[in-house]
Amino acid sequence: MKLCLGTVQFGMDYGIKGQKQPSKEDAIKMLDYATQNGIDSIDTANAYGTAEEVVGEFLKRKTVLRENLFLSSKFKPNALDDVKTDNYKRVIKEHLENQLKILNTDYLDSYMFHSSRYAFDEEKLKALYEVKKEGKIRHCGVSVYYPDEARICIDSPYVDFIQLPSSIFDQRMKKEGIFDYAIKNSLIQIHSRSAFIQGLILMNENEVPEFLSGAKPIIRKINELCENFNISRIKLAMLYVKQFDAISHLVFGVDNIEQLKENIKIFESDFSSDILNVIGSEFENIETSIVMPSLWVKR
Repeated sequence: MKLCLGTVQFGMDYGIKGQKQPSKEDAIKMLDYATQNGIDSIDTANAYGTAEEVVGEFLKRKTVLRENLFLSSKFKPNALDDVKTDNYKRVIKEHLENQLKILNTDYLDSYMFHSSRYAFDEEKLKALYEVKKEGKIRHCGVSVYYPDEARICIDSPYVDFIQLPSSIFDQRMKKEGIFDYAIKNSLIQIHSRSAFIQGLILMNENEVPEFLSGAKPIIRKINELCENFNISRIKLAMLYVKQFDAISHLVFGVDNIEQLKENIKIFESDFSSDILNVIGSEFENIETSIVMPSLWVKR
């Protein structure tokens, strides 16, 4: 498994702890540091504010060869909802061309639907696949949220790439056998996101907002276990996901370069897989409403 630098923090204020978007120059410096220190994959999206513009400016400076990067982006959410089937391909191409201009590149290594429910619409998947065949997309697929979405993508002849959530708190994909199913039944490439669940895993109990009060005992428990086993929560979060062979890349985000350096160093380290799984077993049944930020009801 390798690291993939996610860029949502570079395009907007993002994270449960109220992190602020770094300046464009600071974000570009982080992209440069990452690509000069072993990270060859970048993830962005139309929906990430100005993130594509930041990545485009980075690519424009040519501090790394484009062919040495795996660049992923995502189609605008819900943009096919009111489009007739015959026009799917045209609309996808229009969005793709616009994003390529912003990104200062002439192709994407992966292009995904950001609306996960499109995983169940074969006509939409087929249209994206047809655009892929024209050469400006190397892989195509869906950014999914639920195991049934992942499974139908694995079975689809039109999908060869998915991004999905996985963390020590969010073990739904593991429990539903998605990783084993992918290895046995598909050549699909899987990138995993949300290892930190917008920073929830790294928070202190007294920092957890009231709308997530159900997470407080979970945070208390993981803090106790990390102290008992002498492992930091950030290391636990990254290395827990790292152990899954079906995942090719762990997508992670940062908002400062020191955080980036720390994450790279941690990811290169090792820890007992037995202990990782002992700790992980304590969090197998956390409610989906806690592990999926899209379901958080903020008050």
